[in-house]
Amino acid sequence: MTLETKKWWESSSKDYQEECKIPIDIHYGPGSPNEKSLKLLRNIKGKNILEIGCGGAQCSIAFAKQGAKVKAIDISLEQLKFAKRLAEKNKVKIDFYQGDIKKLPQIKSNSQDIVFSAFALHYVDNLLSCFKEVKRVLKNKGLFVFSLDHPFFRTVDSKTLKLKDSYFNTGKEIFTFSDPTKKFVCYKHTVSELYNILIQSGFLVERILEPDSRKKYTYDPWYGLWNYTPKFLKMFPPTIIFKARKIK
Repeated sequence: MTLETKKWWESSSKDYQEECKIPIDIHYGPGSPNEKSLKLLRNIKGKNILEIGCGGAQCSIAFAKQGAKVKAIDISLEQLKFAKRLAEKNKVKIDFYQGDIKKLPQIKSNSQDIVFSAFALHYVDNLLSCFKEVKRVLKNKGLFVFSLDHPFFRTVDSKTLKLKDSYFNTGKEIFTFSDPTKKFVCYKHTVSELYNILIQSGFLVERILEPDSRKKYTYDPWYGLWNYTPKFLKMFPPTIIFKARKIK
């Protein structure tokens, strides 16, 4: 992640959390079923779980409520302040860390059963570095489950539903929205790039999911916000999910 990403979330965390009102749940992103429906992680009681890019820690809190031993890291101090208050409110213990998730010096090698990330990895400017760190901290045959922006989603104009950019234009993308002084930065990849970086990092990809966003999931806090309009979600998936396992 970059300083631009950190700056954005330091200034936007409060508004984001108030607008979205994200429930305590193991969610994967806009237009997607939750973990209860997808069953990608199965029984997590007693498991060591690290959430990278935890934001307000709604997923981490859900893990802890199910008996997992949870660590969570985010680049934004404001997001972590919110997360710590929410964890206290829910009476769960989570070890929180502040830092760039490309490097995880706070976490011991071969210590985690699961590394999880929900809709945060498109803020990472070097996924290879990040995935290699994930591999380092995972136990042998440990799971890496993550979701992020579907590569197709940002190629389409949400109002006209017409292509606005080539799928092959990958890399850094900057948005300014209503305030030109605040830069919202994300990084685009093709599906094959995501897959190949996982393989290069030492993972076996077990599943790739493209959730059916035509259906409204009652627990989806992003439905109808920003570009996630019912009309758009009926045509293009906003979320892609990978389930991978450390193999070497």
